[in-house]
Amino acid sequence: MRKLKLQMHISLDGFVATTNSEPTNFKWDDGVRSYSIDNLKKADCLLIGRTTAEALIPAWAEIDANPKHADYELGKRITDIPKVIFSNNLKTNKWDNATILHGNFANEIKALKEKKGKDIIVYGGVTFASSLINEGLIDEYHLLLNPVALGNGMKIFNGRTNLELEKSIQFACGIMLLVYKPG
Repeated sequence: MRKLKLQMHISLDGFVATTNSEPTNFKWDDGVRSYSIDNLKKADCLLIGRTTAEALIPAWAEIDANPKHADYELGKRITDIPKVIFSNNLKTNKWDNATILHGNFANEIKALKEKKGKDIIVYGGVTFASSLINEGLIDEYHLLLNPVALGNGMKIFNGRTNLELEKSIQFACGIMLLVYKPG
């Protein structure tokens, strides 16, 4: 069975975005970039909600179009990987290499996990990630802990969630990768 891996930046105080939906990550380095590329190499599907799709797909396509950009390889991978977008509002698909699914997302994701293939990665969306966590669908949490405390903001954990640490990596920029499995 394929694993569903949630990869998100998170602040020291547990927020994944400010109240204005600004991300927690303050800077990347080559280590974080390499990790993100390697994690995508182990996947053959990117799972995202509508709000994330509307921001993520065009932004990374723009980076993919610029081979001199520092994040070009990551942009190319994000652009090239098949994407599954969950939305009850989108009726037409405006992106290449993307499929829109409607309906019961938990059943659809369970079916995706049963298909043959590599892992599936979820990139954020506060509401979408929270829903996946609440349904118990996440197999691995790849949390990029940023050295910043926001004081308030948006969280993906809405209640007690027991996790078991699988590994941790410290990057030179101060970000820590914490990989957890449900506990």
